[in-house]
Amino acid sequence: MKIAKEKIEVKMEIAGAVIRQRNDFGDATGLGKISCEYFSLSAGVDTTPLFMGLEGNLCQCPHWGYVLSGQLTTTDAKGIKEVVNTNDLFYWPSGHNVLVNVNAEIIMFSPQTQHSHVINHMIEKTKG
Repeated sequence: MKIAKEKIEVKMEIAGAVIRQRNDFGDATGLGKISCEYFSLSAGVDTTPLFMGLEGNLCQCPHWGYVLSGQLTTTDAKGIKEVVNTNDLFYWPSGHNVLVNVNAEIIMFSPQTQHSHVINHMIEKTKG
């Protein structure tokens, strides 16, 4: 299966961030259906306020991905930071926040049900 970036549905668009998600992009045994996501993020975007109210105030969904361009820093529940850069493959386990250091374009694959819950939570946080 393949899909062009432009055909992936925009699920959320706010100042500095465009989040696209394609559901039913595959099946990962034990995790259920997966979605593919293409994020366009501006420097300074911080997920901390968007994840407030989730367990531990962190994204509780694992992600596997690739950084097309830019730089991001994740922080886990223990405060451990990891920086990913252009051309890095990454795995972010459940329990993280993300800060965009340099404008970034990333592709991620995530368990669909878990990440849809997080994205819907972020959408609610941006309303009102």
